[in-house]
Amino acid sequence: NPNPSTHARAHLPAAGAAAMDVAESPDLQAQLAAAVHALNHASHPSARLAANQWLLGLQRSPHAWALAVSLLASADHPSPSADLLFFAAQMLRRKIQSPDYSLPDNAAQLLDALLVAARRFCLAPPRLLTQICLALAALALRAEGGVDGLFARMPHLPDPALLELLTVLPEEVAQDESGDTGVDSATRCRFARELLMHAPAVLEFLLAQSEKPAAADGVPLHERNHRILRCLLSWVRAGCFSGAPASALAAHPLLTFAFNSLQAFFSFEVAIEVMTELVSQYQAPGLVAEGSNEALSLSDALLRCVAFSSEDWEIAESTLQFWCSLAHCILGIDEQTSKRNATQELFLPVFSSLLDALLFRAQIIDIDEHCTGRVSSIPDGLVQFRLNLEELLVDICLLLGAPAYINKLLSSGWGLASQSIPWKEVEVRMYALSMVADTILQDGSPFDFSVVMHFVNILSSRTPAELNGCQFLVYKSFGDVIGSYSKWLSSSKSNIKPLLLFCASGISKSISSNSCSVALRKLCEDASSFIHEPPILDILFWISEGMGEGNLRIEDEEEIISAITHALCSILDKELRKTSLARLLCSSYSAVEKIIDIDRDELLRQNSSAYAQALNIAVRGLHRMGALFSHLAMSITSGLIDDDTISVLFGIFWPLLEKLTQSSHMENTSLSTAACRSLSSAIHSCGQHFQILLPKILECLSMNFLLYQRHDCFLRTAANMIEEFGHKEEYSVVCVRTIETFSSAASLSNLNSSYTCDQEPDLIEAYANFTSAFIRCCPKEAIVASRSLLELSFQKAAICSTAMHQGAALVAISYMSCFFDASLTDVLESPECPSDESRGAVLVQILARCGEGLMFNVFYALLGVSALSRVHKSATMLQKLAALCSLCERTMWKGILCWDSLCGWLQTTVSSLSSEYLRQGEAELIIPLWLKVLQDAASDYLHSRTGDNCRNHPGYMQGKGGRTLKRVIRDFAESHRNVPTPYIDSRWSCRQQLS
Repeated sequence: NPNPSTHARAHLPAAGAAAMDVAESPDLQAQLAAAVHALNHASHPSARLAANQWLLGLQRSPHAWALAVSLLASADHPSPSADLLFFAAQMLRRKIQSPDYSLPDNAAQLLDALLVAARRFCLAPPRLLTQICLALAALALRAEGGVDGLFARMPHLPDPALLELLTVLPEEVAQDESGDTGVDSATRCRFARELLMHAPAVLEFLLAQSEKPAAADGVPLHERNHRILRCLLSWVRAGCFSGAPASALAAHPLLTFAFNSLQAFFSFEVAIEVMTELVSQYQAPGLVAEGSNEALSLSDALLRCVAFSSEDWEIAESTLQFWCSLAHCILGIDEQTSKRNATQELFLPVFSSLLDALLFRAQIIDIDEHCTGRVSSIPDGLVQFRLNLEELLVDICLLLGAPAYINKLLSSGWGLASQSIPWKEVEVRMYALSMVADTILQDGSPFDFSVVMHFVNILSSRTPAELNGCQFLVYKSFGDVIGSYSKWLSSSKSNIKPLLLFCASGISKSISSNSCSVALRKLCEDASSFIHEPPILDILFWISEGMGEGNLRIEDEEEIISAITHALCSILDKELRKTSLARLLCSSYSAVEKIIDIDRDELLRQNSSAYAQALNIAVRGLHRMGALFSHLAMSITSGLIDDDTISVLFGIFWPLLEKLTQSSHMENTSLSTAACRSLSSAIHSCGQHFQILLPKILECLSMNFLLYQRHDCFLRTAANMIEEFGHKEEYSVVCVRTIETFSSAASLSNLNSSYTCDQEPDLIEAYANFTSAFIRCCPKEAIVASRSLLELSFQKAAICSTAMHQGAALVAISYMSCFFDASLTDVLESPECPSDESRGAVLVQILARCGEGLMFNVFYALLGVSALSRVHKSATMLQKLAALCSLCERTMWKGILCWDSLCGWLQTTVSSLSSEYLRQGEAELIIPLWLKVLQDAASDYLHSRTGDNCRNHPGYMQGKGGRTLKRVIRDFAESHRNVPTPYIDSRWSCRQQLS
């Protein structure tokens, strides 16, 4: 048409001529152009916001259809700006896709207008053409006869526009992940069927395009080939070959085109995607699994791609999914059939060559093996490539068989002379050996470790000055191998000493310290029958004494202490075992003792550098002590450690720690955390020795918390003490005094809004853990005496459940669930309502007073973007609440709490929700729906808690009622994700108490 604007007017949808006149108004178009320019280029945020609001309003107006079409089809010169044209195309696409707008009365006319735009902008910037084609695809999906109508008009499009349109069309077959929910699955299925009827013609068109000479249409050949492959990929994903037999698929010329494209860097990645999609869709089609000539050609091409040397690993990495899919196809064939044997035999050379290529590509690059003293690191790209290799290496090991895989890695003809060893090759092969350890161990085939031990001895004998950058990394790979195969390596007593010496050497290097410290622990665990012999113990103590320099990570030091403690616990002689453990503990004792001495030397305290160093050494010493006691706890359970040994260790540890906890050094967060952690570990392993110290320790912890209220470690350690000893009635008074002291702290008193909760997530978690332990473990006298403090803690938890911080919210909900667990247990055990001096009565009364605030906060916790993470815990808590109300309704507890209580809380909460949080009429629907599902969920829960059901079902979200409750809550959270997150404080959530 010589006049696109006239053509657009003739084919405009139901907006009509009047709408067209308005749309073509220069004023409106000028306003639109100015708004788009401001949105994209204005420097001030307020200008961009105002432009965005105006454009949103325009998009909702009836003039938007005609205005967008007018801009795209107008023949005016100069043409509108690229930004304006892109916005017009995008606005059309969004209006077509949105379920809030109905399609124009005559969709065919809109289709014609968009085709005019596609012809006009076929050589425009790609993003504009793509938006136009996306709008056409969305219209074809929604309009009656849209697919056939579109294909009937396609011959009039230039090839570039046709290619782009054919590329985006099949993408509408899948559910749009960007929020296009206005089309049901039946419509999409119909669209897919109609689309695939045109697949043969599309494949013919793509083949013709692939055979065109270079620059036949003004598009560079490499760019056209890339577009053809993109289009082919879209149709393969839509199922264009789904009805083709394997033989026909293997011989299809478009696959030959894809094979050839593997050789070109520009088109390689998308060609790989085509191949991978075919393999994953058709489960070893004839071109691969049957071993055709095409399969061998493809394998050879891909192997060259894997080994292709480049500055990054993207090319090799893009083939991994293909190889994994092929391996899974072969391994998926019935193992007993001759077909599996024949196929596996055919592809053994392929996967053997693939392993060689992967080992070459996974080698460390750009490291001079002859440059000593320099530590190098693995590039991030190679680290990621290696991580992605794990699955494929396991598959290769399964296909080749464990013996062949091991032999391929270890029989490389390396010379025995240490100066001629290719260390980069050794390193990558040790990496590949450690990655498949589980598979090889499960296979159980004999393993000759002589090659591994040969390199272990070479590396152990070298001084740090003799090591080069690559060999530092070799230590790490060998450490991983030793840790992975420690059970087999330690079966030979002669291996233990050189392996320990290797680990000792590797621990001193930052790159390999973690792998070697883990390997040390595994060796000590797996060689327990002779790890306690004197020469070996000497090596272990030598390693432990080297930690005093403070060069290791704390995590690695803890691994080493755990390893040595395990070895010492296996000593048969009780006296030697006791003195050895005491010696190990004392090696860390001196580090802590030095920091205590600084209190008596003010000059040292004033030297900031020396003081910081002393603090660091003390923190490490405390962590090592904690690791020792943590491991002792396991040995005590197994009967290896006697009480006399524990008494000796306790006598060394506690006096030192008592002095430290009473010093001003506890102001340091790292030191106080390490001290509390080691104390908690000692409590678990030295139980009865700490029992008489309970009052002193709890008083020390609570006083320190008042001094340093950001240190949540004091709360956590107090919770451990109460869990261990709180059940003893003689300690009720001290437990009450502790919760009173903690509750008086300003940091906890200030937790009265969701905002402040977001600022202190660790403190909230520690406080919730402490109060949970108090409710679960303390006797009824302590619960009764602390009723007001527990009520306050429940109110704070309800507020914290609305915090934006996910961890803080979830731990608060868990604490409230603990309330319900204890209450339900007491009501079930005592249907006759006891006196106010029982634990159950106190807790149920608290819940009765706080129920409305709880319900209020639960609803607000389920609003906003972070609500979905709280669905499960909120549903579980509400199920318990409903079960408690339902149970009380049928017992003598009805005077305190009943089903009407829950109904009233729900009605009050829903009616008080602001209109910005609920849609019109939603409040009237929520109350009956929620009450019904709560009632059903309560019945499920109570059923699971009675009789034999208690043993068979945990009661959490069990049964249809519980699952329905969770679904209803999830639906509520899903449908309110876009509402503003409310700010909650104590004035909002405690209205019942305040009134």
